Amino acid sequence: MLRKVWRIGSAALVVLMASPMLALAQEGAAPGGSARGGLIGLGIGLGLGLAAFGCGMGQGKLAASAMESIGRNPNSTNQLFVPMIIGLAFIESLTLYSLVMSFFLLGKIV
Repeated sequence: MLRKVWRIGSAALVVLMASPMLALAQEGAAPGGSARGGLIGLGIGLGLGLAAFGCGMGQGKLAASAMESIGRNPNSTNQLFVPMIIGLAFIESLTLYSLVMSFFLLGKIV
């Protein structure tokens, strides 16, 4: 049973990894154009998706840890609030940095 699942999973992975290359197949670029536009667009989408996923995981972990700490010691609420907000701002700044980098890459397409 495990071999069957392994074979199906590996076949699905091969198809998944090969499909973007078929979708991005392009004819020769015009003399003034760029043939890398599809790959840059794919990079933008993947980069923003990974950044948003990581940001969401980090913010969830931070909030869960803060709530657990407050639940164990309610008197520490005032001491935890400011560092938690600063941590959330740092996590969010990484996602915004990814967004700015994607705008720079988008400028290379157009």
